[in-house]
Amino acid sequence: MNSTDPLEQGVAPREVFGWAMYDFANSGYTTVVITAVFNAYFVTTVAGNAPWATFAWTAALSISYAAIMASAPLVGALADAHAAKKRLLAVTTAGCVLGTAALAGVGPGDVALGIALIALSNFFFGSGENIVAAFLPELAKGESLGKVSGWGWSLGYLGGLVALGACLGYVTWAQGADHTASQFVPVTMLLTAAIFALASLPAFLLLRERATPQTDGPRSMRGAYTRVVHTLRHASRFRDLRRFLVCLVFYQAGVQAVIALAAIYAEQAIGFSTRDSILLILAVNLTAAAGAFVFGYVQDRIGHLPTIAITLAGWILTVLLAYSAEARPMFWVAANIAGLCLGASQSAGRALVGYLSPEARRAEFFGLWGFAVKLSSILGPLTYGATTWISGGNHRMAMLITGVYFVFGLALLAGVNVRRGREAAQSG
Repeated sequence: MNSTDPLEQGVAPREVFGWAMYDFANSGYTTVVITAVFNAYFVTTVAGNAPWATFAWTAALSISYAAIMASAPLVGALADAHAAKKRLLAVTTAGCVLGTAALAGVGPGDVALGIALIALSNFFFGSGENIVAAFLPELAKGESLGKVSGWGWSLGYLGGLVALGACLGYVTWAQGADHTASQFVPVTMLLTAAIFALASLPAFLLLRERATPQTDGPRSMRGAYTRVVHTLRHASRFRDLRRFLVCLVFYQAGVQAVIALAAIYAEQAIGFSTRDSILLILAVNLTAAAGAFVFGYVQDRIGHLPTIAITLAGWILTVLLAYSAEARPMFWVAANIAGLCLGASQSAGRALVGYLSPEARRAEFFGLWGFAVKLSSILGPLTYGATTWISGGNHRMAMLITGVYFVFGLALLAGVNVRRGREAAQSG
């Protein structure tokens, strides 16, 4: 293995492919269920476009994110102690696939059932996302984390394209046959679940569990909690990681609001149909894949912080354009800028957490990363949903207020010292 190889010693390219294929597999869930199809279906058809419908959708997501927040650090600590990341990933994958398939049974008026299944499936999705991220520092060298993370994110967006493309083909046929949303949306849930299950197989076939059980690690949930409390109490040793996690809470609040409400905003504020929204998200996934791939290399060249700062400036521009868009062309421009920033900011954030994490506690610290992301996933969408409810359905105002999170994130980013944070991780 030569010095320019981005992979750790003993890591074969096919194993990285297997890891990246999990991003390919699970992206269909976020793209179809959370971003493009089921969210708007829930508001317009399941909840009947009630004034509280958008808030109910964001509340359903918040329930699942709260559950992930409570469990993620503990699951991460147990994964480290028992070398069980791969086994836990299998459990979360099965849970999300089955929960997504069950959404096919949600029809008009089934608000409670829809909330329960979204909360359940999204809990398993988010938990699996945390676990698979903890494999990254085992696969890539420290100076190449951004690059390899970008491979995963870019392949992930292509996975979202595949799932969304399959759904678009079916929806186009169904609308041509005069089927209603309550007839064709359930089928898209079954398609998404099947693609997730099949595309995740390479990860389980090719990815190795390199960690070894820690004899001094926690052997129970109580022990895991004690270890997490110990980490939090000594967080001053990792102050730059701590500050970045706070920064991440703010800017990801804006990102998660866009992900969860993109199709709702497009339909309610701009007048898109289901087919229009799917086409838009297809295009955004292409730009997101390009952003994740290109900025992975840019991040390793110019540094983590400048890359994230550039993307946050792009997010602020996106919000301003979307807020002021009266016609579809400007909204398309805003959406594709969001795509570039989406892939870049998520890839860069995941890589920086890995770069600042102590080797022996990577799964645990990625659990804290998951905690921060899920907290943002509560704050951003709930802020948007509450604003629409209070304002009587003013989605433009909700978008503008949500955009403030990016401004706070950019301000907090300025106080992170990557070199100091890396030294603390290596000595921890």
